[in-house]
Parts: sequence; structure tokens; C-alpha cells
Amino acid sequence: MDNVDTAIIHRVQELNRLSISFTFDDHPATGFEGDSILVAILNQFPYLRKNEFSHQPHSGFCLMGACQDCWVWNENGERIRSCSTPLQSGMTLYSQSPLFKGVTDHDS
Repeated sequence: MDNVDTAIIHRVQELNRLSISFTFDDHPATGFEGDSILVAILNQFPYLRKNEFSHQPHSGFCLMGACQDCWVWNENGERIRSCSTPLQSGMTLYSQSPLFKGVTDHDS
């Protein structure tokens, strides 16, 4: 990824929610209890993944679980809709299937 530190969304203020640690494309990250995976990722990264055909950055589309644009994968290779799945502490997530032996979208 060009600049891992450039988030696409920024929190205004957080009150009374616990911080949750997770990993995305081998980068340590944090979100908050109650965040969807998509919100937690886009608070720290400029995009969710690259389109498999155009290789352009994607950050979700409908944000309600109807399209196919927000898939991420867990460490077991299972696809997860990031927009409708709550973040859980300790999750290990990838922009591409970890079963694919290529380079992840967010490698430095």
C-alpha cells in the first residue's frame, strides 16, 4: 500500500467504548467495541482492498450487506462481509484470501 497511515474516515470523538486490537494484512490495528470490520479498517487504512479486475482501490459500496464489494478474509480463508460483521478482539483479517500465496494489498 502506498500510505498505510492515510485513513479514509476519521473519528470525531469516542466515549465509553473499549478499544479492540486486530490485524489487517499483517498490520496491527485497533477499532472500538461495536465497530463493523469495515469501519475499523477504514479508520486506519485508505481503502479496504483492490478490485480483482481493475486493481483500483475499493472501500465498500452499499455499506449494508447487499453488494459484493466489502469482502475480507479471516486467517482460515473464510470470506466475511466487513460492512455487516462486528469487529472482535484478536481478529486476523486479510484483503485477499490467505490461501492465495500472493502479496496482500496493504504490504509495505
